[in-house]
Amino acid sequence: MEVKNYIQANERRFLDELCSLIRIPSISPMPEHKDDMSACAERWRQLLLSAGADEAIVMPSAGNPLVFAQKHVSDTAPTVLVYGHYDVMPAEPLELWNTHPFEPIIRHGQLWARGADDDKGQSMIQAKAFEYVVKEGLLKHNVKFILEGEEEIGSPSLNAFLKAHKDLLKADVIIVSDTSMLGEYLPSLTTGLRGLAYWQIEVTGANRDLHSGHFGGAVANPIIELCRLIDSVLDENGRITIPHFYDEVEEIPAREREMIRQIPFDEKKYMDAIGVKALKGERGYSTLERNSCRPSFDVCGIWGGYTDQGSKTVIPSKAYAKVSCRLVPHQKHEVVSELFINYIKDNIPACVEVEVIPMHGGEGYVCPIDHPAYIAAEKGFAKAFGKKPLAVRRGGSIPIISDFEQILGIKTILMGFGVESNAIHSPNEHISIDIFKKGIEAVVEFHQQFDVIYRQRIDPLSKDKSSEDK
Repeated sequence: MEVKNYIQANERRFLDELCSLIRIPSISPMPEHKDDMSACAERWRQLLLSAGADEAIVMPSAGNPLVFAQKHVSDTAPTVLVYGHYDVMPAEPLELWNTHPFEPIIRHGQLWARGADDDKGQSMIQAKAFEYVVKEGLLKHNVKFILEGEEEIGSPSLNAFLKAHKDLLKADVIIVSDTSMLGEYLPSLTTGLRGLAYWQIEVTGANRDLHSGHFGGAVANPIIELCRLIDSVLDENGRITIPHFYDEVEEIPAREREMIRQIPFDEKKYMDAIGVKALKGERGYSTLERNSCRPSFDVCGIWGGYTDQGSKTVIPSKAYAKVSCRLVPHQKHEVVSELFINYIKDNIPACVEVEVIPMHGGEGYVCPIDHPAYIAAEKGFAKAFGKKPLAVRRGGSIPIISDFEQILGIKTILMGFGVESNAIHSPNEHISIDIFKKGIEAVVEFHQQFDVIYRQRIDPLSKDKSSEDK
């Protein structure tokens, strides 16, 4: 059966199975959802077995469990390892959702729910493409799956898991669907990711909240001092002021800048889509360069004092902020984390105490576009979307990608099917049903092209043989 016909015949089941995952609130940043993590892992185990895996097991880790599955075709065949994650971000603020975040609903050709895209929807694309090539007898290489439950909190347990299970996870290439395309009608393959460093800052003033009438103007306000510290990290040109921060930052090559300029990009539409009247960033770089090839600093959250309804005239005892840096390839997140902590310590005013707590982080990543699996993925996109995908770097971070290369010694192909408007990590996350189906087609074609390219690599004459067969 042709892949389009197979998808059409099984579309309702595919979506029902995806919805069964979405209804499990596997929110890794919230400890109260620990049982949901196990339930979601078990559901994935069931789905991978029904898709055609020889075995699928839930494996323990130092944190949330992982799901491992595999289909063994031949000892001499190459192996593709598919990575995904079943954990999701918290749905808050709930009042901004138009639907219940964990009760998926289809409207206007979109599936709306937390995890519809990131990453339950995209991982399901991989699972259903795998199902098709297995059931139609098209799979000529081995396939393994590894699904984790801690990606949204920096994959703290996966590094040790990789080191402990190198033989189990041995493969020739890793495929990940957890990134986005340039647009619904503009397919692209992600060739690079930024890294990440993340901290929480705690500023303490007095030993208790103080009456602002009795003490205002006489003692430091921790919120104000926190804001001053944060403000000092960026200068008027949008550059990060931390000493030695840019030591390992490479300038964008002229050839790559030219490729970026070829990407269709409407700045006004970009601003309209996110509801801002102007853009701001590092001087001397375009918007697409800033959000993909340059490092950045952001405040992810800030709080302190009285925030309930009405008014309360106090000088708070404490103030907090969560801040992060997106890093570029060659920047080590541990090094940057230490640089940031030292910078804050060197600039603490005498009137307050400050503690900086490093949280999760990871390295950036770059994929060569001449890799055989990249070429197979490129052909997969071209077949499904009717045009060759553009090669682009993306500004997001998947910290484990660099660990795959360092620990397992293999490259990762970032074959993502999201689009910016899918609102991942935000209220009203969704995925296009049409892109979901095209994604399955693209991955099916990837598997078939990967077999052809692999055979040609080990037997150059096979290319001529294939031509003769035609």
